[in-house]
Parts: sequence; C-alpha cells; structure tokens
Amino acid sequence: MAVADLSLTVRRGESVGLLGPNGAGKSTTLRILSTLLNADGGSARVLGLDPRTSGAEIRSRIGVVPQEIALYSTMSAKENLVFFADLAGVARGRVGERVDWALEIAGLTDRRDSRVSEFSGGMKRRLNLVAALLHEPELVFLDEPTAGVDPQSRNHIFEQVESLRAESDVTLVYTTHQMGEVERLCDRIVILDRGRVVADGSLSELQGLEAVQRETAPRLRLKGAAELDRAAALLREHGFQFDAESGHADLESIFLSLTGRALRDEVGADEAEVKA
Repeated sequence: MAVADLSLTVRRGESVGLLGPNGAGKSTTLRILSTLLNADGGSARVLGLDPRTSGAEIRSRIGVVPQEIALYSTMSAKENLVFFADLAGVARGRVGERVDWALEIAGLTDRRDSRVSEFSGGMKRRLNLVAALLHEPELVFLDEPTAGVDPQSRNHIFEQVESLRAESDVTLVYTTHQMGEVERLCDRIVILDRGRVVADGSLSELQGLEAVQRETAPRLRLKGAAELDRAAALLREHGFQFDAESGHADLESIFLSLTGRALRDEVGADEAEVKA
C-alpha cells in the first residue's frame, strides 16, 4: 500500500514541505495530484479540479519538477526550453521572452546553445527547475529538486524558489530528505509515514508535540543563560562531566521521533496499491 487514508489540504500561496522515509508515499502522492497516476480510492482536488476528469486543465496550470532529470540530453538548453514552453502552451509570441527569463534565472545564459549532455549535475537541475516554470504555473510540485547537486547549485535553487514566492502567490509542494531545505523554504511541514500523515504544522508546532518532547527532551531544564552558567559551574565543581543541549528539538530529531530510526530501503512503492 503506497498511500493509505491520506488527508491533506494545501492553501493557495502556501509552501508545504513533505517529509518521509523511503516508501512513505511522497512521490506517489505527487504523481496522483499531478495527474500521472490514478488513485484506487478516495478523492482529490487540485486547484478545485478533479485529476481524474480534468487532467489537461490541471496540467496547464501546474508545474512539476521531478526527481529524475526530465531533459533531452542531445538538445541544447535553449532547444529544451522552447520545446517545453510549446508543450506547456506558452503563447508563441512570448516563448522567446520566457526562454530568456528561464536561462537567466538558471544562470545558464552563456550556455544557451550548449547540449545538455555537456552540463554538470547542478546545471541540469537548475534547467530542470526553470523548465517547469515557463508557463507561470499557479501550483508547483518539486520532488527532491536538489538531489545530488553541489552546494552552490543547491543554494542557487533555494534563492530562485524564494524569489518565486516573493514575486508571486504561487503555491509550492516540496518533497525532500534534506531537513534544512524544508526549514528554509516551507511555511508548513507534513511528515508522512507508511502512506499516512503522522504530523502536520509549523516547526514550532511540531516541536510542541508530546511524542517529540518525550523523545527529544533534555535531561535538565533551566531558564536563561545565567542559570545554565551557575549550574555548569556547580557540576564542574563536583566533578560531573556533561553536555548541554537546547530544549528545542531540531527538525531531524522530530522526524526520527515520529517515524523511527530503522533503515527504510523499500523499492517499487509506485507499483503498490494506491488509496488516497
């Protein structure tokens, strides 16, 4: 079962991060919402439309940045963008303008005529991102858009996503295994496990969950740095060795406390039964 009893609402203009172990149902959920896969049960609405009956209209209004690079390696950066602009229905009179915009955003203007096969992984990822934005979608699904890229390209992608959010009311649904990405880019965090939502809220709201506090609570609670200094001095005076930690759990600790620490190496989740 890839997705079971999943209930999720994303508000317009919101940036929601989907976290979960391998096989949790993240990619399957995005495939259902982007009309690439039909759920076996339940219902979904994307921009108010049913993916089963309004696939073409939904696809014209959304952008999808998949895990795998979705570019033609024998074509140039410009040729790829022209092709995807045409596929997404960009008016012919605007194609050149949108392609120039995308190349500039991706930092690839000087490589516009180079074949994608000559690009580094980071360059491909950046081009992959802007190809999904050519038609100015209302909703963008990003499925691990920074996987396997260098820190500079990753930061560039972050900056472009932040700029996109600042300049428009686009809605983002973002999946990743990188906790820092979600903390930086998302208003809300949804943690999936075995096809179900196990937590949903802002970072501060997740830190307040009883299960998280029980798992990650420090052994000694003190109020303020002055008390910590005094306690540390007393402990040292009596020969105690100790480590001091913040009482706030970070996102990785929250994730592990809710989904467990066992390794997840499941494959083929997309071939499993799907129930929304």
